[in-house]
Amino acid sequence: MREYGQFYIGGRWIDPVQPRTLDVVNPATEEVCGRVAVGSAADVDRGVAAARVAFPGWSATSVKERLEVLQNILDVYQNRAGDLAAALTEEMGAPSTLAHGFQVGLGVGHLTTAIEVLRDFTFEEQRGATLIVKEAIGVCGLITPWNWPMNQIAVKLFPALATGCTVVLKPSEQSPFTGQVFAEILDAAGVPAGVFNLVQGDGPSVGVPLSVHPDVDMISFTGSTRAGIEIARNAAPSVKRVTQELGGKSPNIILDDQDLAENVGKGVTTMMGNSGQTCSAPSRMLVPAARMAEAVEAAREAVSRVTVGDPNGDFVMGPVVSGAQFDKIQALIQKGIDEGAALVSGGTGRPDGLPRGYYVKPTVFAEVTSDMTIAREEIFGPVVTIHGYDSVDHAVEIANDTEYGLAGYVAGADLDQARAVARRIRAGYVAINDGFDFNCPFGGYKKSGNGREWGEFGFHDYLEIKGILGYAPDEANG
Repeated sequence: MREYGQFYIGGRWIDPVQPRTLDVVNPATEEVCGRVAVGSAADVDRGVAAARVAFPGWSATSVKERLEVLQNILDVYQNRAGDLAAALTEEMGAPSTLAHGFQVGLGVGHLTTAIEVLRDFTFEEQRGATLIVKEAIGVCGLITPWNWPMNQIAVKLFPALATGCTVVLKPSEQSPFTGQVFAEILDAAGVPAGVFNLVQGDGPSVGVPLSVHPDVDMISFTGSTRAGIEIARNAAPSVKRVTQELGGKSPNIILDDQDLAENVGKGVTTMMGNSGQTCSAPSRMLVPAARMAEAVEAAREAVSRVTVGDPNGDFVMGPVVSGAQFDKIQALIQKGIDEGAALVSGGTGRPDGLPRGYYVKPTVFAEVTSDMTIAREEIFGPVVTIHGYDSVDHAVEIANDTEYGLAGYVAGADLDQARAVARRIRAGYVAINDGFDFNCPFGGYKKSGNGREWGEFGFHDYLEIKGILGYAPDEANG
């Protein structure tokens, strides 16, 4: 049983102002596996005050000094990778191989990328007689989700620290263990007092006070579109910057060529990763209508290889994160059946042999139309919808027929055609044939948010741009 009763504020572990705890449930067993302190507005005040005091000194450090701190964090992070992975499996049910692999590995990837970017980043640029200066925006409130904890902390925190900002982090109350271990990592790495602060808690108790706080200069949020809208409203009176990475309903266009069956299989397998709990997951698969039967068989064969079970065992999928998430997914699967989509595999209820735990059957629907609920709402579970298209133009039309625009996918042997299709998808991140790059900007169009994370682009939102006129010598003004 894990017990985390303190917050990390001002370089110290301190008790909350008002003692209160929250039970954390292991989704594989449905049993309480730990307790974590829940903060309040008073704890947020202390975290923000510590970050505000630390900001002048940290923002004035040299690139070399910040690089040394980031490298120290990397060293400790790698030493604690096993602890992070164990926490992930326990708090959100990530299979052990996924937790030790991509879940924790993403944190390493984003940190090493931030180090590489910082080495060559231009903070000052002379343009004629004017000096363009990029300065740290100030104190940043970081609110992160439960589905990819280390990825989402990493893509916010490391650019913030690299650019000279100080932060207050609120991890999701559903995956608080990793946030606590991460704070231990930063403490051991010697991050200066007040530069990083951790306050655990839920949205009303900590997220709202952080969003409205007048001494917070920026909020970076990842989560649902509904919550993102509320955060923007809360932040508006203080005119602070708000960046958001929100929901998605990402299309996966499978082009009409000899690789169709293989690409359908890859798309299904990708969708089932992390139990489908990925905002950028390729949840809407688009295939040529004339080859729907072939696509269905390929999808059925692929999903038959997706094993589900104890995340500490050798299974592809573990449970979803909570009972509430399980119930939401079940209701949407039933909605798909009720609205006439063809159930290819899976369906409602738990998989056979798993009477306890929030396990969902890997589910595939075919003959889905864009007016169906499962085609429009973000399910956030292991559910693929297959849509038929009559032409490439029709495929692009279906792909863009959504209020979201986080990600898109194109798969096909003809690279020129795939490139042309990718350009037409209205989304911030489009992958051709499973492309991946830590330096690629990640973020959304439309109701999927604003701002960009990853690589150099992840630095930009943490910086203010100042123009100093007449900076050059007099002769340059002539």
